Amino acid sequence: MLRAVLLLLTAALAVGAEQPGSKDTTKPNILFIVADDLGWNDVGWHNPDVKTPVLDQLANEGVILNQSYVNYVCTPSRTAFMTGYFPYHVGTQHLVFFPFQAQGIPSNFSFLPEKLKDLGYATHMVGKWHLGFCNWNYTPTYRGFDSFFGYYNGAEDYYTHVVAAGLDLRDDKEVVRTRNGQYSTYFFTDRAVDIVEKHPADTPLFLYLPFQNVHQPLQVPKRFEDMYASVENENRRILLGMVSALDEAVGNVTMAMKKAGLWDNTLVIFTTDNGGWISASGNNFPLRGGKTTLWEGGTRGVAFAHGKMLQKTGYTNNEMIHAVDWFPTILEAAGGTADDAIDGVSQLDTILSGKPSPRTEFVYNIDDYSASTKQGAIRVGDYKLIEGYAGTPDGWIRPDNMTAGKPDCACADPATGTWLFNLKDDPTEHHNLADSMPDKLKEMQAKLEEYKESLVPAIFPPVDPKSLPAEWGGAWSPGWC
Repeated sequence: MLRAVLLLLTAALAVGAEQPGSKDTTKPNILFIVADDLGWNDVGWHNPDVKTPVLDQLANEGVILNQSYVNYVCTPSRTAFMTGYFPYHVGTQHLVFFPFQAQGIPSNFSFLPEKLKDLGYATHMVGKWHLGFCNWNYTPTYRGFDSFFGYYNGAEDYYTHVVAAGLDLRDDKEVVRTRNGQYSTYFFTDRAVDIVEKHPADTPLFLYLPFQNVHQPLQVPKRFEDMYASVENENRRILLGMVSALDEAVGNVTMAMKKAGLWDNTLVIFTTDNGGWISASGNNFPLRGGKTTLWEGGTRGVAFAHGKMLQKTGYTNNEMIHAVDWFPTILEAAGGTADDAIDGVSQLDTILSGKPSPRTEFVYNIDDYSASTKQGAIRVGDYKLIEGYAGTPDGWIRPDNMTAGKPDCACADPATGTWLFNLKDDPTEHHNLADSMPDKLKEMQAKLEEYKESLVPAIFPPVDPKSLPAEWGGAWSPGWC
């Protein structure tokens, strides 16, 4: 009798198990949302004056990642997301990829969607690329995405979709010329919703949504700007409207996932790519500095995770996470394993259950391309070292000072220097310990020198006239490198 029961159980398990060639419906869908230039003080869970009800709810019902680090500008962070390597190991450590330069991520680096496709995922991208386009092999559908709807460069007009006299909008490989006058956030959201509605239920989904908001130029439909009528500064008012437009977009995508029956098995990861751009009215108070700087305001990003697979929710997690960690974290969530050679470490247990982070140190950036902007910065435990160019502007800039654009301190913009901070005791970087802790300084400097040994040259070639849109029907196009 017992033998018969065991045979029946074995047969039942065999029927229910995934067969070769069958679909896997147990793997989670993954919604990876990246906001562009979203500042520390530009979300509702840090600043109650910002109207982000959707993001606030997702963050508060999930886990707020309070020590989630990104890179100081766009391309380096997106490199980290897609490869799991620190930018100084890839060649993207110096500034960003510009339209006129022959730049791209070398083909020996596997991208996240390529790995996910091997695990049976459908992979789709909507939004900003900024990882190279001069050769087709650098573009999204050649780096693992089943579909791409978005733009190649770092910024463009939200309505004309033009940057530097060239149209930059693609549907897979085709130039899109029919969206002039339409706000990009609207039609990017529509495409994301369409992908969700058409997605087969028996296939796990990876949807990468690197939104254009809130990168300059400052543009938003008036109904969003009107939500902040009490804000006197026009640029700040528009920027906040752009944040609320992003919030609405995320709400529309999540609603579509719920209607499609995908939501209960979806892991949501939300992060900015760098701190708020102060010159474009972004704000990071009380953190120091912002985008383009190695201060915390440029590199400590707003982030959260959400999903029913989380075992511990409704709290703020203070474990150390870096942008390179999303690659192995997402792979593990999908049932895969990242190559040991990458810089990232999986944070899945940290995110799901609040376990201690496996990360104890990271590199903010190392860059020796230009003598005037030579820099190196690391964090080890509670301590942070910056050597060389820390970036500008410096200071602790309040949002109500945006009109004057002056920092809330008497400090000058730094060119070069040495700074040592204890971020546990001084998260806003007010007290430079370089002179008072010489032994710790030497220890940190020695660690930085170790990291520098693996620096690769920056991918930063001269301007190439073959790139000009006039040579390609008025659009930024691959095929010239």
